[in-house]
Amino acid sequence: MLKIFILLLIIVPALEIGVLVLSGNTIGIPWTILLVIFTGVLGAWLAKKEGLNTLRLAQLQLQQGQIPSGVILDGLCILIGGVVLLTPGFITDAIGFFLLIPASRGIAKAFIQKIFDRLLQNGSIIFINRR
Repeated sequence: MLKIFILLLIIVPALEIGVLVLSGNTIGIPWTILLVIFTGVLGAWLAKKEGLNTLRLAQLQLQQGQIPSGVILDGLCILIGGVVLLTPGFITDAIGFFLLIPASRGIAKAFIQKIFDRLLQNGSIIFINRR
């Protein structure tokens, strides 16, 4: 897992530079800069909106005595999506919006749930229930 993360840290910025240069050559540097700024502002607004909605839902579930497990995964996706949107580039923006939009976030949540289940099964994560 660490090897994949390190590989992504090298590959994604290189791809972002290539896409930004291609965009600058295609639509022009000023439009590329404006587009990067616009997606950053739009992403920040969407992350705030979705984050507050998720927080309200978690509070409501806790008040009703429920464990907000799905909401926690929503929050994780929103956090990662918001952070990724802060980095300039179109590839990371696409990933960030994918994680922020509720309809597509469900796909990411299912993937993260599979990872957590696998880590629980092989003993990398231990869940302790204290009641």
